[in-house]
Amino acid sequence: MAKKIRVFVVTALLLIALVLYSAMTGSIKVGALELVQGLFYGMNERVDIIKDLRFPRILVSMMSGAALAVAGALLQAVMKNPLAEPGIIGISSGAGLVSITVVTIFPALYFWSPLFSVLGGALACYLVYSLSWRAHLNPLRLLLVGIAVNATFTGLGQSFNYRGSYAVTSVNQAISSIFTMKTWEDVYILGLFGGIGLLLALLLGKWCNMLAFQDETARNLGLRVVRVRLVISAVAVLLASVATAIGGLIMFAGLLVPHIGRALVGSNYKLLIPFSALGGAILILAADTIGRTVLAPAEIPASIIMAVIGGPFLIVMLKKSDKLYQ
Repeated sequence: MAKKIRVFVVTALLLIALVLYSAMTGSIKVGALELVQGLFYGMNERVDIIKDLRFPRILVSMMSGAALAVAGALLQAVMKNPLAEPGIIGISSGAGLVSITVVTIFPALYFWSPLFSVLGGALACYLVYSLSWRAHLNPLRLLLVGIAVNATFTGLGQSFNYRGSYAVTSVNQAISSIFTMKTWEDVYILGLFGGIGLLLALLLGKWCNMLAFQDETARNLGLRVVRVRLVISAVAVLLASVATAIGGLIMFAGLLVPHIGRALVGSNYKLLIPFSALGGAILILAADTIGRTVLAPAEIPASIIMAVIGGPFLIVMLKKSDKLYQ
């Protein structure tokens, strides 16, 4: 247990250090002491600019990463599939598609896009379940159906790029994985809905652990398996959809972080879920910081950074995951 506590402490310290580095680095550079003094005492124009422009970006990337990583951990528990992840099985692309569609038809509803994203994510999750279920969950069939649903929704979403309307352009900017021009309003929205989702996820650790058993064994232990799967899936959809609506369409965060977490803190979801939140925040913030600094003043979207990292990781997981073919 002491080792796991050390892991959490080191992870938290790493996140704090990364936040400070990200805040100090960019077109406006400040020292750590100047940043802290400006935040607490004010009267520093450069720190005020950082507080208004850079800190919302940092917080949105952190909360998006935490939400996506925890959603991935929950989906892996529900689907009994080590490769389940909101981006891979189509939840994120479904959230983006429905949001784009509704706002294109009704531009006045733009600020309700997080709600439509949740509905889109729920639709994608339903399609994956319904099309892959045959008497029981088969991990391989579920993954393949999820990839097909993701490809379909992604293609439909990309087709909107050729409509040329102002509303579509605005929505594409809103769901892109470049966190430029994020505001404190975005932080409040993501903090509210994402915070509710993360709190609920922390309360679901016991159920996630019980889902590791065979369904019949879990029922004998008093678990209502179908109802529990629906509840956990709903929380995962909420987290992934809100993160997509505010932070953008980013894949692999929900795949990488839970697997790293299992290696460091084990498979107990009471520990894995909070670690996934911390690890996801670190991962996406690091990807965004690298993307905006490595080729400054040009920016590389965080989704591209994640694809470069996550693609090879997925290949390795496919090679090692023998259970997927049983």
